Amino acid sequence: MSIKITYFVHGTTTDNEKEISSGWYDVELSELGVQQARELREQTKDGKFDMVFCSDLKRAADSAKLAFDGRAPIMPDARLRECNYGTYNAKPSAIVEPMQEQRITERFPEGESYEDVKARIADFLEFLKKEHDGKSIAIVGHKAPQLALDVLLKNKTWEQAFAEDWRKTKAWRPGWEYKIE
Repeated sequence: MSIKITYFVHGTTTDNEKEISSGWYDVELSELGVQQARELREQTKDGKFDMVFCSDLKRAADSAKLAFDGRAPIMPDARLRECNYGTYNAKPSAIVEPMQEQRITERFPEGESYEDVKARIADFLEFLKKEHDGKSIAIVGHKAPQLALDVLLKNKTWEQAFAEDWRKTKAWRPGWEYKIE
């Protein structure tokens, strides 16, 4: 059996609009983010998901609810959170983003590294294998968990995952496909 995962990113937040990297800071969707989540509902109307998992941070949970409520059970999971930037949570993106690629193995002060995020996501994938084999799963999350999926399931290095990230290439789409064999 296998598990099909479709990964969706949360809508634009008030922090995104101010060019702030939220990390674990629990920020609201902006008006645009609410609109994006509603549009995602329409864009995915033909998709069939057995379960929707989302980060427990408000921006992802609200996006999941707006896009998928009534279509499949929605389950928040803290393992799907963004990278904890520690003392850099809710700091300007101009400061945080250049630091990210240097924090693959070294933790942010009072936070975590991208390898820590990868360990959380690997644990989540093991849970899916045990509990949801053969299912079609939607995930609504953040940048770091998506990059971790690229590393874990698409055999990319962290450097490749960062370099090919849709945020850098401006190649957003309504969902990215992953498969657990």
